[in-house]
Amino acid sequence: MRKLTLTSIALVLNVTVALAANAATLAIGSEGASPPWNSISANGELVGFDIDVGKDLCRRVKLECRFVAQDWDGIIPALTVGKFDAIMSGMAITEKRKKSIAFSQPYAGGFNQIVMRSEIGLPATDITQKLDLTEITANKQRVLDGLKLALKGKTLGVLRSSNSEIVLKELVGSSAEIRSYDSQDNLQLDLAAGRIDGGLADYFTWKAFLDSDGGRQAAFYGPELSGGPWGPGVGIGLRKADTDLAARLDRAITEAKADGTLKRLSLQWFGMDVSPTP
Repeated sequence: MRKLTLTSIALVLNVTVALAANAATLAIGSEGASPPWNSISANGELVGFDIDVGKDLCRRVKLECRFVAQDWDGIIPALTVGKFDAIMSGMAITEKRKKSIAFSQPYAGGFNQIVMRSEIGLPATDITQKLDLTEITANKQRVLDGLKLALKGKTLGVLRSSNSEIVLKELVGSSAEIRSYDSQDNLQLDLAAGRIDGGLADYFTWKAFLDSDGGRQAAFYGPELSGGPWGPGVGIGLRKADTDLAARLDRAITEAKADGTLKRLSLQWFGMDVSPTP
């Protein structure tokens, strides 16, 4: 039997590393705790709109998808150190995040809204009103001031390190108690148990909660909020150096938007079209 020399061993190792580097797999990180964007099924698999869109995009760019569950707090650091290659977790494209990572073009839109416990008896608001925070006019400021007054002294929950946390602190941080949570699930558990009065989060994540037994005692409150810290929409988070991958995914998103796939998947998961506007 021939013995392997140091040179031949090094050659084998180099080939192995090269094969691994060229493996046609795209690892995608997702929180798994914000349905219907993403959640973990009974059999422990990641499911949701983000996951189905990811699978479709992988098919278009001819890569095999591998999904990785990752807590929200650490999802960007995990991307930058190479735990996975992309983030698809209902992540809004924001200027703050763009300082550390890159983004694809948006693959979805959406909005956020406050939910409060119904028993509190707050003054009525128009929950169908839409408020884009990109530019605050005098009329918008009056609505925000009224909301701040109504929520004075209340205890509100929000997901830690989220854009909703930024907005909530700016909106009522001086007049209400804000509790930041490591997951939306824990926030909703405290809301259902009456340990907090309400909170701010993605509309569709709230909708799933309000339709469940735990959400029976709560309801939407105040206008639909978008823009501002939430940016232009939801995109795929990528390392800044991965420009080729970003270009391929952008082309795939354009195709999925044009052929109606993003609309179909959004109707399937949200019951409404949240695909980005042309």
